[in-house]
Formats: sequence, C-alpha cells, structure tokens
Amino acid sequence: MLDSFVSIFLALWHQDFVALQNPESMVMIYVCLTFVIWLESAFLPAAPLPCDSVVILAGTLGAMGVIDFKTIVVLLILAAAIGSWFAYLQGRWLDHLPRVKGWVHKVPAHRMQTVDNLLNRHGVIALFVARFIPVVRSLLPLMMGLRVKNQSRFFRFAGLSAAAWVVLLTGIGYTLTLLPENIARITTMVLMIAPFATLGLAIVSVATGSVIRRYKKAPPLPAVE
Repeated sequence: MLDSFVSIFLALWHQDFVALQNPESMVMIYVCLTFVIWLESAFLPAAPLPCDSVVILAGTLGAMGVIDFKTIVVLLILAAAIGSWFAYLQGRWLDHLPRVKGWVHKVPAHRMQTVDNLLNRHGVIALFVARFIPVVRSLLPLMMGLRVKNQSRFFRFAGLSAAAWVVLLTGIGYTLTLLPENIARITTMVLMIAPFATLGLAIVSVATGSVIRRYKKAPPLPAVE
C-alpha cells in the first residue's frame, strides 16, 4: 500500500496524467490528495508541499472523469479545515509551555493587544488570504491558537476559508480542461509559481524593512576633526 501511495504522490507531483488515469488508482488518488492537503494545512514542516497546484490538479482530474469532482471537493474541504484546526490546537498546546509563555510575556502589552484586535477584527479575511500563501497557510492558525481563545469562532471561519479556497482552485482546475492545451499549460505554471512568488516578495519586504529600521536606529558616527 505504501508503494502505491508513493507512486500516486509522485504522479501527482509530476502531473503524470497517464499514470493517474489508471482506474485501479482512483481510491489511492482520493487518499493521497486528502492526506497531502491535511498534512500541509496542519503541520508547519510540511509547508513546502505544492498544495495550491495539487488542488488545481484535483479539479482537472475531476473534469476529466478520473475522479468524481463533487466527492474530491468535499474531501479537500474537510482535509483543509481539519488541518487548520490541528494547527490551531497546536498553538493552544504551545501556549502552555513555559518557554513559549516566556517569549509571549516579553512582548509589550500594547503590542499584544494590537495583535489581538487585528486577529479578532480581521481573522476571517486573514484566514482566507493565508490560504493562498505557502507556510502562512499553517503558520497563521498556529499563531491564532496562541492568541485567539474563541475556539468555535475560529473553527467556523477556518471551515469557510477552506471551502472558499478549495472551490476556487478546483474550479480553476476544472476550467483549464476547457482551454487549448498550450494556454492551459502556461496558466497552470503561472498558478503554481504565484504563491511562492508572493511568499518570496513578503520575505524580501520584511527583511528590507528590518534592515532599514536597524539602520535608522544605529547611532551616528562621531565626527572626525
């Protein structure tokens, strides 16, 4: 079974439609797609997995009749939502560790209050946007677990953001089958690269801002007479 799972995972990774169209692989495709989305949503170390392109590919496979479109949409929504809930619960668990509590307590109270206000006011939008950014997808629910104590509210909005993410990307994958092959290939490549480009831009922006702030805080050099 493990060999079958690995072979399907590699076929999904390389978008090998010949291997994926094998009728005997249908059940394992459901298992593999669902597991990958759950894993990447739940655990930060799994963030490098290309889940945006995997969800788009699931929509394409559904349009091709390799798997049932409605079934995979429901499975992926459940996997993404449950994964976010796991990440949130990890944050709640980490909040009880003395070392983590020490880190949190070192942050000025007014700064933490600002964070709490942002999460409470814009939590829904933040969860939705984070769904399209690798790493942040699993990091934000974990951070919300540290700060947001209203579990039922988080679970509800995590489910809504997961549903919107899955429906949008599987819909794109479904639509790609209606386009000419060369245009569909280029569109798929752009959609695969876009999340990583967004993450890279965010990292560069944060790093640049940090360097600028340090430069401004640096004491001026003494004048040489």
